[in-house]
Amino acid sequence: MSDKPFVLSIDNGTQSIRALVYDRDGNQIDKAYVPIEAYTSPEPGWAEQSAEYFWEKLCVACQCLWQQGIVKPEQIAALSVTTQRGTVVNVDKNGDALRPAIIWLDQREAPNPVSLGWLDWPLKLLGLKSNIDYFTRQAEANWLVQEQSDLWQQTHKFLLLSGYHHFKLCGEFKDSVASQVAYIPFDYKAQQWAKPSSWHWKALPITQSMLPELTPAGEMLGHVNAIAAQETGLLEGLPIVASGSDKACELLGAGAVEEHIGCLSYGTTATYNGNFDRYIESAPMIPPYPAATPGRYNTEAMVYRGYWMVSWFKEQMALEERLRAKEEGVAVESLFDELLEQVPAGSMGLTLQPYWSPGIKNPGPGAKGAIIGFGDVHTKAHIYRAIIEGLCYALREGKERVEKRSGKKISKLRISGGGSQSDQIMQISADIFGMEVERPSTYETSGLGAAINSAVALGWYKNHTEACKSMSSIGTVFTPNKGNVKLYNDLYKDVYLKMFPSLSRLYQSIRKITGYPA
Repeated sequence: MSDKPFVLSIDNGTQSIRALVYDRDGNQIDKAYVPIEAYTSPEPGWAEQSAEYFWEKLCVACQCLWQQGIVKPEQIAALSVTTQRGTVVNVDKNGDALRPAIIWLDQREAPNPVSLGWLDWPLKLLGLKSNIDYFTRQAEANWLVQEQSDLWQQTHKFLLLSGYHHFKLCGEFKDSVASQVAYIPFDYKAQQWAKPSSWHWKALPITQSMLPELTPAGEMLGHVNAIAAQETGLLEGLPIVASGSDKACELLGAGAVEEHIGCLSYGTTATYNGNFDRYIESAPMIPPYPAATPGRYNTEAMVYRGYWMVSWFKEQMALEERLRAKEEGVAVESLFDELLEQVPAGSMGLTLQPYWSPGIKNPGPGAKGAIIGFGDVHTKAHIYRAIIEGLCYALREGKERVEKRSGKKISKLRISGGGSQSDQIMQISADIFGMEVERPSTYETSGLGAAINSAVALGWYKNHTEACKSMSSIGTVFTPNKGNVKLYNDLYKDVYLKMFPSLSRLYQSIRKITGYPA
């Protein structure tokens, strides 16, 4: 393999598509970054984007890579794809998209309830009916069959974005097991399509024939065909390796493949994840997702709009910083650390609960966001720090819940994603969690995780654990400030954890009076 020393990872995130090249030691050799428009909103609460648009930008990213001249297509030994989770695409028999992809941020619900027939009564007795009802309302397939029935009749395959890209690359309807995170008939415990007897088939209009063939992570999925080679500049016949969703690959790229290592992802969706060899639900009926290491599970606690809240703050409160960033030619987020430095730990009592989008189980679908403790001393800098602290509180709560359900305390905590690039945010995280936090040596942990899968498939390493030890490494370690740890611990236990129980009735009244959210 000396004439093909590199692997290529394609990472289709929410805000960009990156083409990343790695060597067998996990060093990033080159990168092409193409920003994308995350979605359009034809109706309030909708989030859609053309599937062809994603593919076109993927091709642009590849072509940009070759134009940079550092890496040549003939030096690539294998390709692996990782994408945003839960984005779905309807395609016809030719693999052409029938409508825009419905993005994971979409908030529409199926207007009509779905009956499971004779199963409704026993599920109600078991207290599970509300969970199933939530699933059927949220499932994009149910909205499509009820609102766009003619289009649904034309649907040959119902794919995730990863499956769509795999079809465009190799011409076959295939996808990775570790990419299956959505409202689909997937058995998360068995990590395969649900059995014919499963309630999923009654809850959804999807049939087995509408789903792609699944390949375990780290195995060969297909080969680049002639059309894709022409559009991307990749070599025809290049092996395509099954990888996983972006969050699954982040864990792998961060080296969090053992149960004693927890991983925080500070991305558009903020998560706490553990990597387990057994099926552990983070809450009843909330399954762990398939890991990018075959046969393992990622038990996750999620803050749905997570570090999207930084974008919210930027748009709503940071005009001065946006103008200054434009003048200085820097990213506006790079100026936000100055705001954090202006405010002491605890934001002088200003405490935020980051449920701008509520959770399914935790804290519940009726939750709303809240900021309490305002006084005349508080400024937008305090609000920004309260956002960061509130996200850490929510993720700490998730970590403790996963530890309780798994019976395992973590000894190491690693943080990846855009927010991890701020030293101030990393230090706040160490102080709130009360333990050292480690930042991986690369920001592109999802791309590195995909590359690790390629390295295993190529036989460069015996397994994922061996590949991680050689390809993933730790950069900076942040040690908690003892004084801040006590302050944050008191605020977390005596204020933050009591906010939702104290405010939940008010949230219900708000929803009842205003009708929002529907």
